[in-house]
Amino acid sequence: MSKKAAAAPQTDSSAILGKVGNHLQMGIVGLPNVGKSSLFNILTNMSIPAENFPFCTIDPNVSRCAVPDEKYDWLCEVFKPASKVPAYLQITDIAGLVKGASTGAGLGNAFLSHIQAVDGIYHMIRVFEDSDITHVEDSVDPVRDLEIISEELILKDIEHVSKTLDSLQRTLKNKTVDKAKQVELDCYAKVLELLKSGKHARFGTYSNAEVEHIRELRLLTAKPALYLVNLSEEDFIRKKNKMLPKVMTWIQEHGGGPLIPISVKFEKELAELKTPEERKAFETTKGATSAIPKIIKAGYHHLQLFHFFTCGKDEVRCWTIQSGCKAPQAAGVIHTDFEKGFIMAEVMSYEDYKKHGSEAECKAAGRYRMEGKGYVMQPDDIVFFKFNTGGGNKKK
Repeated sequence: MSKKAAAAPQTDSSAILGKVGNHLQMGIVGLPNVGKSSLFNILTNMSIPAENFPFCTIDPNVSRCAVPDEKYDWLCEVFKPASKVPAYLQITDIAGLVKGASTGAGLGNAFLSHIQAVDGIYHMIRVFEDSDITHVEDSVDPVRDLEIISEELILKDIEHVSKTLDSLQRTLKNKTVDKAKQVELDCYAKVLELLKSGKHARFGTYSNAEVEHIRELRLLTAKPALYLVNLSEEDFIRKKNKMLPKVMTWIQEHGGGPLIPISVKFEKELAELKTPEERKAFETTKGATSAIPKIIKAGYHHLQLFHFFTCGKDEVRCWTIQSGCKAPQAAGVIHTDFEKGFIMAEVMSYEDYKKHGSEAECKAAGRYRMEGKGYVMQPDDIVFFKFNTGGGNKKK
């Protein structure tokens, strides 16, 4: 792939190219033996095999983990509800990719279809040496590994877009092409040219009509991505590794994206401790804190997800929605009838509630609002929905 093309300034359009909804998931992608399944075990507290050989993971393992949120924890302390429901992020552990996957090497097309099924990607690479943990490419070189992953995703997308474009052209052969179909044809040709230049689809600039066509393609390179760098425990604690600057340079030259250092060895030792007190003492002794909360929250927000709260003595609950969601659609996440019969949303921010101490005090301070159908939900709103299902007004 052309390094010159990759180094040009790029705008990440993945936020508008992704699936619209609140049931989205992140996938962990990388070469074999970089720590993907071990990280997945820690993230989800599941016992997924994590053996020292390629393709230990064949079918994707899927689970969910709670999204850490101190505001949710505080609300639970205040209300002391009978039921507590945090926000969750669904995560998929995908089999290790190898060079040539786009043409069938390793798990080939099955692997790439598993990536297509997720909505965002954790690119995981390894920067530590360990003679007991084999590397599929025989040596540790994170920049080479990133190049392999990037190229395989691009090649698969080129194949997919080429086939789609050829099929559409055959269908339209000898026919009058209307404006809508011409936009579709031009869109596929534009994406194909971008991919062949070595860039990911998410770094293109698209019209609203083109965005809809690209969403339908479900391209691997259109998905939002962030990078996890698996360090040795020693390097993680001292926050230094000689390969990190090269990794950061590569990411910046290829469109940028969040980079989160992690040591799976450190996290595994920490996860085996039973109590919060033991874990806190371990972190204090080591002089480092877990990267797991940051990884979960970064993936959640990278999918443009956030949550609002419903609070009471019966339940404190986080409801996940996507950025730009309006009040009726947010009510519909709780129950479809709430959206159909939406009347209004009674809203106070978490910060106002914490500052004033109660709903009544928020009202007295003028910080309790009545919002209609056009209200765009904000992170950490505390909401009561009024709706009508045919039997009179109700409140949730």
